[in-house]
Amino acid sequence: MRTRTLTTALIAGALLLAGCSSPQPATTPSPTSPTETTGSSPSPTGTGSPAAESPASPVPTDLPAGPEFTAPGTPATGNPSDGAALTVTDIRVGHQDGFDRVVFDLGGKGTPGWRVWYVDAATDDGSGNPVAVQGNAILQVVISGTGIPADTGQKEFAGSPVDVSGGTVQQVVYRFVFEGYTTSFVGVDAQRPFRVFMLQNPTRLVVDVQKG
Repeated sequence: MRTRTLTTALIAGALLLAGCSSPQPATTPSPTSPTETTGSSPSPTGTGSPAAESPASPVPTDLPAGPEFTAPGTPATGNPSDGAALTVTDIRVGHQDGFDRVVFDLGGKGTPGWRVWYVDAATDDGSGNPVAVQGNAILQVVISGTGIPADTGQKEFAGSPVDVSGGTVQQVVYRFVFEGYTTSFVGVDAQRPFRVFMLQNPTRLVVDVQKG
C-alpha cells in the first residue's frame, strides 16, 4: 500500500514539473529569397539572353576590290540578265576599313540590275508617300529584275529598318517590290562617294559608301 502511494506521488510530481516548463515556439521556416539573376534580362523570346542587334549572317569582308568609288552626283547603274526573277531575302550592314558596306542577298534566278543615286527625299513608288529615313543624305537603291515571292519562290526580307550605329551608313529602309523593281533607301551621314557591284554564288548586290 505504501509502495503504491509513493509511486503515485512521483508521477504527480513529474506532471507538475512538466506543466511549469516554458513552451517552445513552433519553428517557422524563413521566407525564401527570390533568385537573383545576374547578367542581361531575359529577351522577349524567353531565351534568357538579349536579342542580337546584328543580322545573323555576317557581312563578308573578303569580297573582291570592286569598282572605283564614284562621286556623289554620278548614278551607278547595271542591267539585269534576261528573265531574271529575284527577291531580296536579307539585308546586312557592316563597317569596313575606309567604307561601310550594305549587302542585299538575293534569291531566285538570273542576276540583278541596279540604279543607285542620291535623292533629296525618300518616297514610295506609285503612291509618292514620304518614307522616313535616318541620315543627312539618302541613297536610293533600285534593284531591277525582281519579282514578288509568289513568282520567284523566295521568302522576302521582312522589311524592318536596319539601324546602324557608329558609322557613315546610319539606316537602311526596305520598301518591297513594285512592278519588277525593288527599292531601298540608305541613310548616310552626308553625301559621300559610293560604289555598287554584283556577286554570284550566292547572288548579292553590294553597296559601299566611303567614310569621311
